[in-house]
Amino acid sequence: MIEKLLIANRGEIACRIIRTAHDMGIATVAVYSDADARALHVRSADEAVHIGPSPAAESYLVGEKIIAAAKQTGADAIHPGYGFLSENAAFAQAVIDAGLIWVGPKPSSIEAMGLKDAAKKLMRAAGVPVTPGYEGEDQSVERLKSEADAIGYPVLIKAVAGGGGKGMRKVDAAADFEAMLESCRREAKASFSNDEVLLEKWITSPRHIEVQVFGDSHGNVVHLFERDCSLQRRHQKVIEEAPAPGMDEATRAEICAAAVRAAKAVDYEGAGTIEFIADASEGLRADRIFFMEMNTRLQVEHPVTEEITGVDLVEWQLRVASGEAIPLKQDELSINGWAIEARLYAEDPSKGFLPSPGRVDSMLFDYRARLETAVEDGDTVSPFYDPMIAKVVCHGADREAAIEALLGWLDHSFILPIITNKAFLYACVDLPEFKNANLDTGLIERKYDQLTSIPSPTRRVLDAAGWRIKEEVLDGHQWGDHAFENGLFGFRLNAPAEPKHAIYADREAQLVTLNAPPQDVASDIAGNSVVVTERGYTHVFALNPPHGSGAASAADGAILAPMPGKVIAVDVAEGDTVTAGQRLMVLEAMKMEHALTAPFDGTVTELSAVAGSQVQVEAVLCVVEPVEE
Repeated sequence: MIEKLLIANRGEIACRIIRTAHDMGIATVAVYSDADARALHVRSADEAVHIGPSPAAESYLVGEKIIAAAKQTGADAIHPGYGFLSENAAFAQAVIDAGLIWVGPKPSSIEAMGLKDAAKKLMRAAGVPVTPGYEGEDQSVERLKSEADAIGYPVLIKAVAGGGGKGMRKVDAAADFEAMLESCRREAKASFSNDEVLLEKWITSPRHIEVQVFGDSHGNVVHLFERDCSLQRRHQKVIEEAPAPGMDEATRAEICAAAVRAAKAVDYEGAGTIEFIADASEGLRADRIFFMEMNTRLQVEHPVTEEITGVDLVEWQLRVASGEAIPLKQDELSINGWAIEARLYAEDPSKGFLPSPGRVDSMLFDYRARLETAVEDGDTVSPFYDPMIAKVVCHGADREAAIEALLGWLDHSFILPIITNKAFLYACVDLPEFKNANLDTGLIERKYDQLTSIPSPTRRVLDAAGWRIKEEVLDGHQWGDHAFENGLFGFRLNAPAEPKHAIYADREAQLVTLNAPPQDVASDIAGNSVVVTERGYTHVFALNPPHGSGAASAADGAILAPMPGKVIAVDVAEGDTVTAGQRLMVLEAMKMEHALTAPFDGTVTELSAVAGSQVQVEAVLCVVEPVEE
């Protein structure tokens, strides 16, 4: 058995691996960059080694530093987690060549499944159904466009080395193909150092179904049933659940058998996921489910599989990497209940899901869920990495119970002062289409405005805030026709029969009735604010009136950097005439591209952005003056 494990990752997955390793009596070593010097995964491990500056390319992606850290600390194994170097065959081989145990599949298996075009050819040979498309070596724009025209629009452009939703573009019309191809290649080159692409037929009612597989060095391969990850935004998973709703036993048997064949075709060892796309226009049918790709690592959404099977997949990884056989046989695995997972991010849905990094000053997490997180009070969500705060996992006897548990958690938790997608998650799970399992990967896009709107405080919210003030802030003061004495409120009361008070919401004073607290509305005190959540949205009421903000905005034509990042493309020059919505430039931040557009018709009068330059949050990148009426 492994004695000391180095985790070549950060964040919640590093904490997750450390927890299981400690349960198994295995010592742990964390690695960290400058930005993560005081991170939870560092605090949780037995030892920690600094491996470089904050950018991942100078720390977490430098395999030589990680192997050196393992040697330095006497670790005998390396677990890559997911992302970063987890699917890097060269790094896996380097770990093995250094005499260390690689907790993952053989490098040859990673290579076989690492490029999507080669993987699809291999799957066809193994009898696994594959989506129609083009995976040829001719990567010229002319050939790719010709193939796309032949396949028929819409088509999906996909980086052959891609993953995590990056390097993917849906193209609806031939006129958009070249621009989408350029954007896809640029993102793929930046993310994977490989800008080759393949094409796939876009399925009009797609469900994303994936099967968890596991192999060992003794020739055993099992599946741990399927997950449904159809609720997505920009090809990135938002909500995952297991099992897949609407999956009958016959279809499950066929898709899981195909997944096992796929794993055996590459002599697979360890945890892996076979991802399928299903044409769900007539429900889930085995003859309409096609192989997309294999992820040769542990998945972000692995907890839902653990919840329905009772298996610790990280423990299995460590045992199999140590030479043991898979602990259970296929007929010993079964589905118990239902599990659902939501990805909680520091991002602002009302502003196009722009990341919202920063310090977390106050957190309240409801206890009725499994929480995978690396963030505690006082920690910082770094601008250098993926802005995930936590994975919230709820298990129930059936799908309805799991959904209700997740909605309850989202409605009774808050994180301040950073902005999160918690209300967006609530709105997604509360959709009638989701509750009725009427799913496809385009659901969020179709409901975008509804899911990202900012609600005004309801009467219930205002009453709950008032009650919290009465109970916890103003206790002991006189009510009635008197001014409060604590200095927080300069407001005189004139209705003693129904005490009222002024608090502030959205910078406007609101009169709040201090009656009995409304049911099912969560409230709390956080610093000098009252916090109330309803339907997942966190309303923050300052006890002192705010004094406004002098921050510039696009409303006056100044285009500001929404976060720290790198300008990777500038599409305009000073003096150019632009139209509302026209792309001005592209900012790369937190591993994603963000297009900045013109707020109205006008002229570019100032331009300070230069392609390749690093910019800070709220830096003025250009100024657009409106067309004179």
